[in-house]
Amino acid sequence: MHAQIVLIDGFDPLDVVAPFEVLAAGSDALGGGMDVRLVSAEGPRTVVSGTRGLTLEATAVLDPSLEGFIIVPGASGPIDADPGEVDTIPILLARVGETKLPELITQAFANPDVLVATVCGGSLALAMAGLLDGRHAVTHVQGMDVLDATGVSTINARVVDDGDFVSAGGVTSGLDLGLYLLERQFGPAIAIEVERLFEYERRGVVWRDPESLRPLRILAGSK
Repeated sequence: MHAQIVLIDGFDPLDVVAPFEVLAAGSDALGGGMDVRLVSAEGPRTVVSGTRGLTLEATAVLDPSLEGFIIVPGASGPIDADPGEVDTIPILLARVGETKLPELITQAFANPDVLVATVCGGSLALAMAGLLDGRHAVTHVQGMDVLDATGVSTINARVVDDGDFVSAGGVTSGLDLGLYLLERQFGPAIAIEVERLFEYERRGVVWRDPESLRPLRILAGSK
């Protein structure tokens, strides 16, 4: 099983690192049952975050055919600024629609063995690209009105489970997202084990749509 965390230009570092560490720890607890990697829509490259120029390395191109999770982060930076002087978060998220990522995420949604997830503004990036019309989702509290305007049914919850799409709120909710994905796929024991390791207790509410909830197929030998 694979967990592909997508790096976008101007990404928020915690949106990426929080689920990366949680899922990597979960993989260790499973005896290496999950390959956790950083990817990009363009392939291997150095990607600059929106926080003080911090960079991370994408080691592969996003592959929507791989069974498992695909996680899209939001961006960091100013909300309001002169667009000629600095890239604001809305501009960074809108640019995602000009990349190859929407096409790859569309392919991922068509794959029954893939669950797409977002942290913070990641849901806004996908929504502005036209991929979440009619879906249930959450984003950072400052972006909920914008998300609603894209045709998404916004839910005020820490994590929103809409079947093959799971979204989480503001930046620290990436921890809760990672733990929820572990619990949903592998059961609560693994999630609790990672919670104890991280000395972190999940907070807020997980909202689930009972009509669309579809657990991923459990891989042979993944438990």
